[in-house]
Amino acid sequence: MEVLKINTDQREEMIDITGKVRTLIRQNGWQSGAVLLYCPHTTGAVTVNEGADPSVVRDIIINMRKLVPHQGDYHHMEGNSDAHIKTSLFGPEQMLIVEDGDLMLGTWQRIFFCEFDGPRSRKLWVKWLAG
Repeated sequence: MEVLKINTDQREEMIDITGKVRTLIRQNGWQSGAVLLYCPHTTGAVTVNEGADPSVVRDIIINMRKLVPHQGDYHHMEGNSDAHIKTSLFGPEQMLIVEDGDLMLGTWQRIFFCEFDGPRSRKLWVKWLAG
């Protein structure tokens, strides 16, 4: 297993980690199989979405704030219940196909680490699954 370290700067943000994952694939010589990306934090997630237009990330973050506001009818004492809910909606993992030593992503697709309770230092576990 490999570990990617990610530092976040804002309470809520989506960081494009596609390049980091591609670099890890190349460095390890992984050719044909899949990579499992898993976030071991309860207020962070991983997703795949459009990366060509930064408005997409902005729209996701703004509208998640509307769907699950920071202040609400929450009992969790840490004050970050919204972050836990958003993480549950996105999920902690993504499994992605690797072929010929590269990620199989659609034209506009990128991999994002989703921070919902930052800024923090985060880890993303990466597991190679040979094909």
